[in-house]
Amino acid sequence: MASPDNPGYQHYKMAGQLADRLHLYRGDALAVLVDLPTASVDALITDPPYSSGGMTRGDRVGFDPTTKYLNTGSNNQNLHRFAGDNRDQRGYAFWCALWLSEALRVLRPGGVAVIFTDWRQLPTTTDILQAGGFVWRGIVPWSKPNSRPQAGRFSAQCEYVVWGSAGPMPVDYTDDCLPGFLHAMPPRDREHMTEKPVSVLRELVRICPVDGVVLDPFMGTGTTGVAAMTENRRFIGVEITEHFAELARQRCLTAAGCAVPRNHQQVLGLAGAVPPYSPDPDLIGWVEKRER
Repeated sequence: MASPDNPGYQHYKMAGQLADRLHLYRGDALAVLVDLPTASVDALITDPPYSSGGMTRGDRVGFDPTTKYLNTGSNNQNLHRFAGDNRDQRGYAFWCALWLSEALRVLRPGGVAVIFTDWRQLPTTTDILQAGGFVWRGIVPWSKPNSRPQAGRFSAQCEYVVWGSAGPMPVDYTDDCLPGFLHAMPPRDREHMTEKPVSVLRELVRICPVDGVVLDPFMGTGTTGVAAMTENRRFIGVEITEHFAELARQRCLTAAGCAVPRNHQQVLGLAGAVPPYSPDPDLIGWVEKRER
């Protein structure tokens, strides 16, 4: 794995029928984005570490992600920590403008960007989308019925999906109409503190044409990839934390219909694999470490 002083990445290479449908990278998002071809992606759908929980850097550094993102007494208290969630509001905005401007180059004209955020970072996120060069198109709330109650206050039960397009967005009146409001419980047995429900991501990836390419530069445990595979879209995912990159690899391959060993349990076989994928593809592994 490349160090922060020498950022590079590794590509999980696959052959056979998955080679053109699933590309997973382990490393820094910007290092990968600069190497992706121009106008090669149809939709950017991502949940970046948006550094919520305080107004200053001191506030944000002082909070453990467990305190910010998990209810007291949650069964998920021992989940692996994730990187990049300690920026103040300005630092978060400047950082997002960097990778979003590169993502704009990677998206085809008229492609869409879909970014998760919460109420604290919502104003900043709508700004940085536009600072990155996108046309802001709207906000889709995601309502979580199990949100923390607050005595004498309104419950902060929604996260938000800010979305926009790479320039003009042609209207195709034969397309499906997509929902402007999402209602779903967060995953109970999650493997990432901020893991989103597959049902929510399945709705969001529908903004990408069938067989189009979905990009998630902060894929975590790969929920966007699972949704893309399930909805017959292609997927490019990037994750900097090795633990989560491996979980994402397992989940995406499973969603693509591949039998994958997990938790030291060997594959015994997978009946009824999802066509057109083989349950035993010619997988190659993490290769092509790039140094910068």
